[in-house]
Amino acid sequence: MNQTSDSGCLGCLGNIIWLVFGGLFQALNWCLVGALWCVTILGIPVGLQCFKFAGLCLWPFGKEVAWGGGAGSLLLNVLWLLFGGLWLAITAALNGVLLCVTILGIPFGLQCFKIARLALMPFGAQVLGPGEWY
Repeated sequence: MNQTSDSGCLGCLGNIIWLVFGGLFQALNWCLVGALWCVTILGIPVGLQCFKFAGLCLWPFGKEVAWGGGAGSLLLNVLWLLFGGLWLAITAALNGVLLCVTILGIPFGLQCFKIARLALMPFGAQVLGPGEWY
């Protein structure tokens, strides 16, 4: 087996373990906030972004987040923090701290911290899969 297939197998195994130890809970949180945003017509783009990031919460291993954006992203990120982002960031960070208590939980805790950062600034962020460039 080459290195690419080994890391793919480990990423798949990591995602399955992740789903049990916090991924499903965090994805449901993102879906709940996305559904609340979709109640209004103006909130639909924000809700759709939440659903996209819920997918990242389900399978985070092997994916990276590229940060960027401009003034529009900054304005949306400020509104986001006030109406849902802070709650998602706190839950992801607390989950990450709990997972980092054990040595085996550290990779999963780091994924939680990646998601917590994303919960603070989701607009202007792009989820990249394996092999995609920034």
